[in-house]
Amino acid sequence: MIVSTRPKTTRSFQYVAMVLYMLFLAFPLLWMLSISFKGPRELVELHPHLIPADPTFQNYRDAFTQNGLLHAAWNSFKVSTLTALLTTFVALPAAYVLARQRGVISKLGLGWILVSQMFPLILVIIPLFLVLKNVHLIDSHAGLVFVYMVWTLPFVLWMMQSYVRGIPRDLEEAAMVDGASRLQVLRTVIAPLLMPGITVCALFAFIQAWNEFFLALVLLQSPDLMTLPLRLAQFVGVEGIVRLGPLAASALLATLPSLLLFVVIQRWLTRGLLAGAVKG
Repeated sequence: MIVSTRPKTTRSFQYVAMVLYMLFLAFPLLWMLSISFKGPRELVELHPHLIPADPTFQNYRDAFTQNGLLHAAWNSFKVSTLTALLTTFVALPAAYVLARQRGVISKLGLGWILVSQMFPLILVIIPLFLVLKNVHLIDSHAGLVFVYMVWTLPFVLWMMQSYVRGIPRDLEEAAMVDGASRLQVLRTVIAPLLMPGITVCALFAFIQAWNEFFLALVLLQSPDLMTLPLRLAQFVGVEGIVRLGPLAASALLATLPSLLLFVVIQRWLTRGLLAGAVKG
């Protein structure tokens, strides 16, 4: 009896390729972690090593004490959370209309989504600044949240309407036969089944706002209102000299919340997808 070893060889090759790909993706994070523990003398070596020879926590102490990292992180968290909540709240009914209505409104909405993604940000920043200045929203978190919501809404709408299209119409028709209105159908039928999609869209809006730099640089002026990316930029001196150690430590701390949030929501998202499959 001859047993083919080709499936085992193929699976082993797939595992090796997956491990190498994961290492390739994680290498920048590992290198940043290595730099964050290196001292000034080790950072200027001609042949750097991944593992620090003399680890130090001074870079983390400098990151917390010299640049107001915690206050900037709180500002970013507040702005990102409000952006995610408001964007998903606005996108849910709009996505339901786009997915269920067959007519001019749906076509115009989808066309606006596609066209809005074609314009570069630098093209609209001056008119946007003038509009916000006229309504007194410059140098405020409210104005920044409004801009983030408008900027992320088209892509969130596009994602969410595709989730709505995956929900059978029979469930809505059954609820309407029982006397439910469109709003009640959206709240009691569509929204619970759409929770995995809502979670993905909220996570996307949160990460977009958390990592955004250019709009915050233009719209915020007060040091107390600066978000985390703006604080990270201050580790680069006027002469272009970069404080590499504190910058790596701060950047690593700024990356951790997004990674942890993604890990937690990913587990919840998997449970939600499986529950939705059982209900269907």
